[in-house]
Amino acid sequence: MKKIFYISVLLITAVFHANSQDVIGRWKTVDDISGQPKSIVEFYEKGGKICGKVIDIFDPLHKKMVCINCSGEEKSKPVVGLTIIKGLIKEGTEYNSGKILDPKNGKTYKCLVSFETNDKIKVCGYIGISLFGRTQYWYRIKG
Repeated sequence: MKKIFYISVLLITAVFHANSQDVIGRWKTVDDISGQPKSIVEFYEKGGKICGKVIDIFDPLHKKMVCINCSGEEKSKPVVGLTIIKGLIKEGTEYNSGKILDPKNGKTYKCLVSFETNDKIKVCGYIGISLFGRTQYWYRIKG
């Protein structure tokens, strides 16, 4: 009887842990090539979907950067304050079906976000299938 109780407690804990992974909040972005911190992106919910907005850039030389290569409503807007992730939908432990904008080149890609740990996410921007894309790891900012 004790074994059943302990197994039940472990299963319930695992379910709550899996469901507790929520991308909402602030994340430190890290360059996939240099490994240097780049910016802070804040994920939020809008219309039942998840979006991400740049709220700070670490490099003082890039803080006033504008998205000159972007098109549409993002063209020539400051990168700080720019919504770079739009339309993510949570499916299990992943967020997908959204788009991510690269402010450096102005191009938009499909986006997939998945958890590595509760405080580390893998953000993939890709064309076609996610195997052919670019991946960065972002880290939760607590507090």
